[in-house]
Amino acid sequence: MEQQLDPKTLRMLEKFANRRFQSTRANQRLRFVMSWWVIRNKIVGNLKRALDITVSLVAIALSSPIMLLTIIAIKLDSPGPVLFRQTRVGKDGEHFPCYKFRSMYIDAEQRKAELMAKNEADGPVFKMKHDPRITKVGRIIRKLSIDELPQLFNVLKGEMSLVGPRPALPSEVAKYNYDQIGRLHAIPGITGLQQVSGRSNVDFKRWVELDLQYISEQSIWKDLEILIKTIPAVLFSKGAY
Repeated sequence: MEQQLDPKTLRMLEKFANRRFQSTRANQRLRFVMSWWVIRNKIVGNLKRALDITVSLVAIALSSPIMLLTIIAIKLDSPGPVLFRQTRVGKDGEHFPCYKFRSMYIDAEQRKAELMAKNEADGPVFKMKHDPRITKVGRIIRKLSIDELPQLFNVLKGEMSLVGPRPALPSEVAKYNYDQIGRLHAIPGITGLQQVSGRSNVDFKRWVELDLQYISEQSIWKDLEILIKTIPAVLFSKGAY
């Protein structure tokens, strides 16, 4: 799939393509603005990638004892693999394997159809506050977001970023409308505006609005701000289940 540009760049290209300038100076000025915009996006992208790699490596090193304890707890709590590997949709619709610590029983996907009538989320997302498929250890690690620590390896592989829209399931993306598809114009993240604004307490319409807001405003400073806000959001487990 061809790589798509961010909304701001697309607007700049549309302006350049549709307008007719009589002044040579105006044409030169617009070309300069376009060139600077491309260079700026390249610089921001490289800085974001450097931040992702640096913070991920540090986070993996610091959280390795927690991950080891989690592996032992999952093995003792219920039968099945420690890691849960699920296909998710990344930037521009690319699929990738997303890693999590297993927090549900191994028959969770088969039991999902039975629970659809009890879905507490709107839109294409499935959420249940008291989901019977979640194990005892799973409730703890989901509450503290420990189940998402393996996604740091997705970040190192370049499939995810530290900050961005949460990666959706292919079945969810298939139900997106035109506006919701805009969530796929950025690399998905472990955390984002939705995670620091209430997590599961945010309805899907607001969730999409927050993701589109992040995509239009994204910068290194915005990423750092969200990462800092993620710490109290995880510690107080607001909206996590």
